[in-house]
Amino acid sequence: MARLMDRYKKEILPRLAEKLGRTNPHSLPRLQKIVVNMGVGKALQDKNRMQQAAEQLTQIVGQRAQVTKAKVAISGFRLREGNEIGCRVTLRGRRMYEFLDRLISVALPRIRDFRGVNPKSFDGNGNYSLGLVEQLVFPEIDPDKVTFTQGMDVTFVTSTRNDDEARELLRQFGMPFREA
Repeated sequence: MARLMDRYKKEILPRLAEKLGRTNPHSLPRLQKIVVNMGVGKALQDKNRMQQAAEQLTQIVGQRAQVTKAKVAISGFRLREGNEIGCRVTLRGRRMYEFLDRLISVALPRIRDFRGVNPKSFDGNGNYSLGLVEQLVFPEIDPDKVTFTQGMDVTFVTSTRNDDEARELLRQFGMPFREA
């Protein structure tokens, strides 16, 4: 069992029940999935970039990345419908908790001048998103083999519709929110 998954069941659930004043464990907020997305706009000029980005994302999360295609054509961006423009991975279960553990304990502290993540990046429905500027903060990526830096978006989807409950859930997991 993943370390954070075990901690969630043994420590975090009782703390949340006490803090939120609920006895039903199914009504407590939980993490449903984590979606990691890389928008690779430069892949329109260099097809090799998409392949490298997908391989790096696969190394980071431990699950094969899905290449996403443009749904509509936008002439201002020289984009045609069906062009490959990004890659994404949806993590659930054990892999989700292992990725969250590595993100919080290894990757975020490796960011230069890191003072914490923005506590206001919730969408109003209990989901949290954060952006990483480069993929090199993950130890799985070998900096010598990287030819370009690529940012990514990480979205945490929770079972609650309340931002405050979701914030408390992520804080219990150890998410380093900066002081407002």
